Amino acid sequence: MDLRKITDDFSVSPQIECEDVADIAEAGFRSILCNRPDGEEFGQCAYDAVAEAAQAAGLAVRSVPIVSGMLSEADLAAFRAALDELPKPILAYCRSGTRCTMLWSMTSFGDLDADEIVKATSAAGYDMSGLMRQMQQAR
Repeated sequence: MDLRKITDDFSVSPQIECEDVADIAEAGFRSILCNRPDGEEFGQCAYDAVAEAAQAAGLAVRSVPIVSGMLSEADLAAFRAALDELPKPILAYCRSGTRCTMLWSMTSFGDLDADEIVKATSAAGYDMSGLMRQMQQAR
């Protein structure tokens, strides 16, 4: 597993497997948030299997599947609701962790300064500077 901390309450990861869930719980996470649609890639672990393993481990779990390049306002609202409602800390996963990081950055913009977002995401290995510039210009 490649867990990357963005904040004390939110981390991201590339695709997880069912057998990773016990380690995720042991690492102190209380929730898993899936941002990857089933069937995006051959052989990926299905959300229902991850959800079953998470529930068995006592973790909350939710799916807000985002098709790459097809992000909508409703998707952002669902992601923000998940962040607000799920017990923390939350581990979000997608194919590489980038999609989750982008969603967090977009929903955090306005609550956090763009520089804070870039610093937090860069420390986790994700460059959101271009996205933050676009969001600042769109204001």
